[in-house]
Amino acid sequence: MTPVLELQDLHVLLCARRHQGVELVKGVSFSVYPGECLGILGESGSGKSMSMKAAMGLLDHGFHVLGSAKFQGEELLGKSDEELRRLRGGQVGIILQNPMTCFDPLYRIGAQIAETFAAHNNWSKEDILQRSLEMLGKMRIRNPEEVLEKYPHQLSGGMLQRIMIGIATAMEPSLLIADEPTTAIDAITQFEILDELLRIKQEHQTAMVFISHDLNAISRVADRIVVLNQGLVVDQGDFHHILHHATDSYTKLLVEKRTDVMRRYSQVLGGKECAYA
Repeated sequence: MTPVLELQDLHVLLCARRHQGVELVKGVSFSVYPGECLGILGESGSGKSMSMKAAMGLLDHGFHVLGSAKFQGEELLGKSDEELRRLRGGQVGIILQNPMTCFDPLYRIGAQIAETFAAHNNWSKEDILQRSLEMLGKMRIRNPEEVLEKYPHQLSGGMLQRIMIGIATAMEPSLLIADEPTTAIDAITQFEILDELLRIKQEHQTAMVFISHDLNAISRVADRIVVLNQGLVVDQGDFHHILHHATDSYTKLLVEKRTDVMRRYSQVLGGKECAYA
């Protein structure tokens, strides 16, 4: 089976004058297949988002990318900006970290959804409106007609994140990239977002890349996990392997932190801690 996305020996170098030749991603390799979710785990600055941005052509000319990034067997590195722009939002859906900064505050939600749909399809205005309402309905957003007329600041971060997921999946992409999609939202909404991603993966056999520093979140959706540290892949395997058989010291530290938090949480729920309101 051909991977939906395959990175081989990917390197990203910073070419700015003051930091000439600084290597940020150091030979990263991984693949993701149809219906599979690959989790990329690591702290800020580990190279997890940088690797995907390099593959998708989202880095500016201050970076130099080497190696290979293939989408459905076709090399992405070297494609024109226009070719990559058509790919993104169509065959590849991208969900970014902070929904508040991803929508233009000057335009209504409906206009921004319509602009995205029109860029990748030849739908009429009536079709775009109908599909926008259907998309909001699928994302379990109440009163979709009213939501289309609102500005981004009038909606919660969780609602904006669900709308972003809806836009990304409305084109029925072969690959969905979720870059820290649960970081800026509350715990209840996090749970709903993760459930929605699982539903999309199962119903449409969509390949997913889920990028996060949160081992709890990534363990809920990922079939396999790749751990990055300082631009290198330091461990990989399923969640059971990462939890019980990781050999890398950095991975073990991430697991220990998670275990300590869950142990403390269990103590509080068990009534062993009473010094809290």
